Amino acid sequence: MRVLLTSAGLETEEIKQYFMEMLGKEMAQVHALFIPTAAIDADAIAVLPKCMNDLLKCGIPNKNIRVYDLHYGMEIEELRQYDVVYLCGGNTGYLLERVNDTGFGRALKEYIRLDGPVIGVSAGSLIFTNNLPGSLGLLNTKLDVHCADGEKTGKVAFPVKENIRLTNTCALAVREIPDGLEIIGG
Repeated sequence: MRVLLTSAGLETEEIKQYFMEMLGKEMAQVHALFIPTAAIDADAIAVLPKCMNDLLKCGIPNKNIRVYDLHYGMEIEELRQYDVVYLCGGNTGYLLERVNDTGFGRALKEYIRLDGPVIGVSAGSLIFTNNLPGSLGLLNTKLDVHCADGEKTGKVAFPVKENIRLTNTCALAVREIPDGLEIIGG
């Protein structure tokens, strides 16, 4: 399992390096699926260029990034053509509704099960936790993002706390559950 849950994307060099190593591939060869669906208000839309820049600053060519707005689902066979799925922030409820209504959630869970890398940013992270009913259920905990104070860097103890807090400069790396949870950055 290779999932990276963040508040603000690749905000630090440490998170960026972890992301690049997680992909395990030459960045110029990476094909990314970029999902801006949660960005439905002005503030979230304003952050989209920064999110796109996360991928570009790693060396992923613009021509290798497909913007996909979840107007319809995607089968696992097509999803597996991508080396990473990047889920942007914004309105968590709306994103989760689109993920579930289009059936994309089923393909995404299978993609993760088959070791497909995923990065979530804010709302794109929250859909994997139990913050809202109908979530993708990757983690049986609540996740708070954009916190002033967050978790300490290092392994996350099991049983997992009821609520994990992330600052904008840290991320939750999910490799396997429960032993593979780790806070990166800080």
